[in-house]
Amino acid sequence: MISDPLLFVATSDFAGRTRGKAFPVADYEKRSSRGVGWTPTNVMITCFDVIGKGPYGSLGDLLLVPDRNATVTIDMEDGGAVERFALGDITDLEGNPWECCTRSLLKSALERLRTLAGVELMSAFEHEFQIVKTGQTVPDAYSLRAFTKQRRMGETLMAALSAAGLQADTFMAEFGPNQFEVTNGPALAHRSADHAVFLREVTRMVAGRFSERVTFVPISNPTSVGNGVHIHMSFVDHTGAPKTYDPGGPGNMSKLTASFVAGILKYLDSIIALTAPSDVSYLRLTPHRWSAAYNNLGFRDREASVRICPVTAREPDKIQKQYNFEYRAADAAASPYLALAAIVHAGCQGIEEQLSAPEITQEDLSVLSDTELGKRGYGRLPTSLEQALQKFEANAVVRSWFPPCFSSIYTAHKRAEIAYLGDRDTSSRCAAYADVY
Repeated sequence: MISDPLLFVATSDFAGRTRGKAFPVADYEKRSSRGVGWTPTNVMITCFDVIGKGPYGSLGDLLLVPDRNATVTIDMEDGGAVERFALGDITDLEGNPWECCTRSLLKSALERLRTLAGVELMSAFEHEFQIVKTGQTVPDAYSLRAFTKQRRMGETLMAALSAAGLQADTFMAEFGPNQFEVTNGPALAHRSADHAVFLREVTRMVAGRFSERVTFVPISNPTSVGNGVHIHMSFVDHTGAPKTYDPGGPGNMSKLTASFVAGILKYLDSIIALTAPSDVSYLRLTPHRWSAAYNNLGFRDREASVRICPVTAREPDKIQKQYNFEYRAADAAASPYLALAAIVHAGCQGIEEQLSAPEITQEDLSVLSDTELGKRGYGRLPTSLEQALQKFEANAVVRSWFPPCFSSIYTAHKRAEIAYLGDRDTSSRCAAYADVY
């Protein structure tokens, strides 16, 4: 059969969807400098493929330019098509970063961190997903039986992730029905967000080869568990030396880490619209779901919004390299670039404001009254997407981190998503998102 190999160049958009165009592989040299045409109004396409009301209409032209260092070719050696795709930046026709390019927004946040603190961010995105099944499910949390059923898919996935340049780490059956978790090693700067997009798309591709369908939906059943994205972070200087750990600091946090985490917690209620951006995300962000419900820092606490993670090393130099903290109020409805950009900006704000180390909790905050929480500087996170959008809009500091047009475009996009759902009941809303993600 005649075939002209194609490469798909993509952006991760405001809906966390991977969209783009394909071109012949033979044209790669030309396209890597000139890109492919893109349209500004595409930013208003919601996750449900409805175009929200925005400022662009039919006007304007952009370029989507593939990144040579974010290009993947995966041959699963099963007789199927070779998968070829690349991630890229959206620019104007002169090559300048576009104001709504999520990848460029992250790069800008990371440059702020670099300039402010002289460090680079190391991070990794930990994903949960579910295999879509019909009929009755069998209790199989963390079991060998559940793993064995999907061993071949898991082994193929790990090989495919390695082929995509990720450091494949673990694959396991999780607590929820047909739920699995896949993790990979950390990467520097914006590459970790690239890897998060790779992981989601490669997982879908591999599942399709096994006649399975997966969903990264934040929650598929309001009576069950959700699927989170946990973002692990640490810092290194220009030599690669770790800068996150200080054995004399609170919770072993360096002063840099403490202020960065304090910034995240201070601005968390105003950035969560970017890290947990679906209507159903807030069904998961409730107490006792092992997710996040308050703006607290926990030590080995999987209910905290930010968690200091355990280390297994014993030698001081290895402890420094392993030590990291984890942001837990995120899910895969978010573009990894936007989520990480918001977190980094909040952390940088904490450094600029020289915020003190936050209290480290090891308790159930849901048993405290609002008054008691307020006295200790805690508050319940927004309980709906609309509430989260209002917090984002009302916070001039948070809005100032992004281009002037960003906040109005992003909130209009998200409200078009909410409007599409109309008066559907909770189960129908979950099902609609499960089909998308």
